[in-house]
Amino acid sequence: MRIVVTGGPFGQVLQSLLEAGPGSGHEIIPLGPPQLDLAGDSEAIAQAIKGARPEAVVSAAAYTAVDKAESEPDLAFAINARGAGAVAEAASELGVPVVHISTDYVFDGCKEFPYVEEDATAPTSVYGASKLAGEEAVLAAHGDAAILRTAWVYSPFSANFVKTMLRLASDREEIGVVADQRGNPTSALDIASSVIRVLENLTESDDVALRGVFHMTGSGEASWAEFAEAIFAASAAVGGPSARVRPIPTSDYPTPAKRPANSRLDSSKLARVHGARLPDWRKSTETVVSRLVRSNEKVF
Repeated sequence: MRIVVTGGPFGQVLQSLLEAGPGSGHEIIPLGPPQLDLAGDSEAIAQAIKGARPEAVVSAAAYTAVDKAESEPDLAFAINARGAGAVAEAASELGVPVVHISTDYVFDGCKEFPYVEEDATAPTSVYGASKLAGEEAVLAAHGDAAILRTAWVYSPFSANFVKTMLRLASDREEIGVVADQRGNPTSALDIASSVIRVLENLTESDDVALRGVFHMTGSGEASWAEFAEAIFAASAAVGGPSARVRPIPTSDYPTPAKRPANSRLDSSKLARVHGARLPDWRKSTETVVSRLVRSNEKVF
């Protein structure tokens, strides 16, 4: 299957799909600037998608600067909402399925338990609102679409929390990390495997149950502080940098955009309907950390 993936060259999901593609028997075609500008004209977006001749599309490109979005709402909505909708519309015109990557930030984080797909959305940031608008635009444009909400994404690629912690630990003995936000750390390597599984299901069956909104996160949960502790334990086990974690409240680390205190997503629907269950986040963290520490990549 020829899978066109939108996104810049350093996107975590795109890079993970490029790595996973050959082993899964699929051809991954990256499509990003300058050929594709999601903030640009809808017709130009359609031409770029159609010109890539996809048999399936992964809509992974997004404006992801969560705090900066508070001062650039027009650009965030142009990319995350109108751009995503244009990609889905092009896929619809081609008659190919689309998987759109979304986020836990569509929720306000006030629920006591993990969120399910049927829970009411209530984003508290521009980024979250723009991603929710993107979900709505994709579903309105294309009936053969699956929205996959994920959270706390990390990988061996690009900038992410795991890399930041390892870099800080290289010259600090103690690091303050937020302990009153909880979520599901999710490896982009695992996301790639599940995205491919979902696309295979969409191309093989017209069952309406396979379409719609799904949650897709690593199994298990943690606070950011617990996530950091697991990163340092995994790093120390292979001779990498480590530091003590000092748990701090969100109030000690203020940001322009409000983060959900509860980012936990219940991914049982994805497992039940698509047969895709992501591994335990601790095992996946060990895999990514070991790979980073053992590689020659300058992340510290």
